[in-house]
Amino acid sequence: MIKNWDDFCVGLEDAGFSIFGGNDEGVFGLIGFDWLNESPDSPIRWHTGDPETDPWQWRIRVLTERDDIAYGKVFFRKGGFITRKWYPYFLAARQNGDSFADAYEDGHISHFAKRVYETLSAYGALPTHQIKVYGSFGRNEQSRFEKALVDLQMGLYITICGQAQKRNRHGEEYGWSSMVYCLTEQFWPAGVFDEAAGIGADEAEAAIWEQVLRLNPDADETKLHKFIYG
Repeated sequence: MIKNWDDFCVGLEDAGFSIFGGNDEGVFGLIGFDWLNESPDSPIRWHTGDPETDPWQWRIRVLTERDDIAYGKVFFRKGGFITRKWYPYFLAARQNGDSFADAYEDGHISHFAKRVYETLSAYGALPTHQIKVYGSFGRNEQSRFEKALVDLQMGLYITICGQAQKRNRHGEEYGWSSMVYCLTEQFWPAGVFDEAAGIGADEAEAAIWEQVLRLNPDADETKLHKFIYG
C-alpha cells in the first residue's frame, strides 16, 4: 500500500507508468481511489496540501524534485506519469519515428495545435497564460486551445514542466498558478529520443503490453491498446 510520497516514487519506478487519479480505466493506476471515495485504511488524502500524503501535490513534486519522471495528460486525455525508462517506448508507439512536421503533413495534427507547438518552439517553456499572449490566442478560442494542449500532450510533443503564477507590472505574483508547458525535447535529454528511434512501434507495444499485464493481469485489452497508442 502506498502511504506517502516516497512510497509513490518507489512504486512508480517499479511500474514505469501510471494513470493519475482514482480511475485506472481498467488498465493500471498506483492510487486506487480519488477524493470522492478515499480509503479509511489509507493515510493518503487528496487536496489537503500536505506534500507527503496528498497525491495532487505529487504531480508537481515529480517535476521539481525528479528528473526521471514526466507528468501530463497522456492517458485517456487525463493525467498520468511516465518514467525515463519507459518514455522511449511510448514515443516509439505514438510517433513511430515521425517528426512533428510529418504528423502535421499527414493530418494527425491540427493547424490550431501547430500554432501552440510553434509558440513553445519559439519561446521555450511557457505558462498557459503566456502561451495565449505570445501565440495571440483569443478568448473565443479557449475550448480549441485547451483541446490542442491535450492533443499535443497525448502525442508526446509537449509536456508539463512546472507551474507559475501571473505577475503584475511590479513583478509580483498573483492569482492561481497555471501549468508550464515545454516541448518534450526540452524536457528530456537527447538520449530518450535516440532510444525511441531504435524501437519499432510493434516492439514498443509488446513491451508496454507485457508490463501492464505484469501490473494488472486483468487489464482490459481494448483499453490497453488505447492506453499505449493514445
